[in-house]
Amino acid sequence: MRSMMTNAGKMALASAGLWSMSAPAMAASGAAGPADLTVAGMFMQADWVVKLVMIGLMFASIVTWTVFVAKLQELRKATAAEREVHDSVIALRSLGDAKASPALAASPLIREALTELNLSSDALEDTDGVKERVVSRFERHEAAAARRMTRGINILATIGATAPFVGLFGTVWGIMNAFVGIAEKQTTNLAVVAPGIAEALLATALGLVAAIPSVVIYNHFSRQIAAHRALVSDAAAAVLRLVSRDLSRGTVTLGKKG
Repeated sequence: MRSMMTNAGKMALASAGLWSMSAPAMAASGAAGPADLTVAGMFMQADWVVKLVMIGLMFASIVTWTVFVAKLQELRKATAAEREVHDSVIALRSLGDAKASPALAASPLIREALTELNLSSDALEDTDGVKERVVSRFERHEAAAARRMTRGINILATIGATAPFVGLFGTVWGIMNAFVGIAEKQTTNLAVVAPGIAEALLATALGLVAAIPSVVIYNHFSRQIAAHRALVSDAAAAVLRLVSRDLSRGTVTLGKKG
């Protein structure tokens, strides 16, 4: 009996000794704590270069969505106005009817046509020449409208083309720092390596978050701008038909000069 009690006491002492030896290590581990692998936590723990990359990509994403909202409103407004002009002009018989309508008289196409007729008032017999000059004015107006609509769109193409590579640079830099940390700590423990790699991969993720919407939005606006320019061209053709009718009838009504 005494022998059994002695052995039990020795085991208890050994367990207490092991506990006392492992306690500092466990305390140190608890003090270090697990890495914060949330998006905000990884951003705060990242290297300053990776942080700059992430901030730049987030700013690019904000620019993309700002351009999307602003250009969407601008295109809708311009297309609605141009469609109203087109639908109104195709029902008219002469340019004089368009001048009588305050809404149509304010249209740039009507103003361009009247301006050319005023400037050519002494050469209206040359109907082909007049129509050529009117067409030239309409072509310049269409080109100006297209340039105005594409203003701010090219930045989306730039973001879509460069954001993935900027994010990749941040990832390469972060992984390089992770391997430097492995060499310094002389350990390949996944718990040591994973946070640094996760922070680095976050830069690539942000690059894709910035690039994918910008490419999609750029393609969408490219189609919408092409459709808007086609609508302007249709409206210009309708106004040209009014000019041609008046020239053929010899009933051109000129606006006020100046």
